[in-house]
Amino acid sequence: MAKSSKRRPAPEKPVKTRKCVFCAKKDQAIDYKDTALLRTYISERGKIRARRVTGNCVQHQRDIALAVKNAREVALLPFTSSVR
Repeated sequence: MAKSSKRRPAPEKPVKTRKCVFCAKKDQAIDYKDTALLRTYISERGKIRARRVTGNCVQHQRDIALAVKNAREVALLPFTSSVR
């Protein structure tokens, strides 16, 4: 005999669709020298935040990743966090 389960199904959470900031604001450019902008897309551990977290579209997420990598190469951004 199968054991009857009394668990209720989890309530469905509404999915929040985030719009790409760069698609909304056409005049905002992604530049590796703009460290203030790039720091918003880096975690406190120094990792690049995922697309599902930032809400960027595919192309702009690639541009962000490339800009962060370029900024790291010219020592504008750290490769890792300074906290240990």
